[in-house]
Amino acid sequence: MDLFLFSVDSSWGADVVAAGTAGIVVDWERRGKHRRQAGEGTQINADRPEDLSRMRAATDGRLLCRLNGYGPWTAGEVDDAVARGADELMLPMVRTTEEVDRTLDLVAGRCGLGILVETQDAVARAADLARRPLSRVYVGLNDLRIDRRATQLFTPLVDGTVDAVRAVVGDRPFGVGGLTLPGGGYPVPGDLLAAELVRLGTGFTFLRRSFTADMAGRDPFVEVPRLLAALDVLRSATPAEAAARRADFGAAVTGVPVAQSA
Repeated sequence: MDLFLFSVDSSWGADVVAAGTAGIVVDWERRGKHRRQAGEGTQINADRPEDLSRMRAATDGRLLCRLNGYGPWTAGEVDDAVARGADELMLPMVRTTEEVDRTLDLVAGRCGLGILVETQDAVARAADLARRPLSRVYVGLNDLRIDRRATQLFTPLVDGTVDAVRAVVGDRPFGVGGLTLPGGGYPVPGDLLAAELVRLGTGFTFLRRSFTADMAGRDPFVEVPRLLAALDVLRSATPAEAAARRADFGAAVTGVPVAQSA
């Protein structure tokens, strides 16, 4: 499973990549986000174009840039991100196939384009979206919860939503959720979430606010390999162990154990 760190700290980011993660995400998404996520306690970054250039110079890991949602500004953002060395762009808040098609036209093969499925419209159109030549597909749980006017962040992992999107994505990189160090995570234990990502065959995920906080005072050259080793242990679980973790995850989310999928 490839791990991508959200960071514009060039020294820290370079060390985390050198320790074994796949790359860095620079986050340009701000348009309408404060209004959309008001009072939600979510992370809203203030990364700038020059941060992308700086992170490109700092590491040879894969460099992703999350754009703003599609709009009149997208052409300029695409050109700027490509010129500054992004390997892939991530288009958030997708609602229609037309938005994705237009962005693919703007990218014109100069780098990869992935999408974030974080609206109910995108969930409903997942099969059509997955037919596009996308570099990766990620289900964004925070915005999906807000779009659905729901209260529980992880419900899509137990109600079949994420499994349905995963099924249509096929063999291209698929991601959901985020990880922190083994033993961390709240209110749902991170180890149970990690087991869910393994169950889904997740090809990548993100290291965000909780990972950075949990890493305070720790050595990435120790902790990143420990996290990767913990994922390897989960992959080697017996069917009974995997079923038990699935049930525990469901209980942590809903209070009702969830049966292991066939």
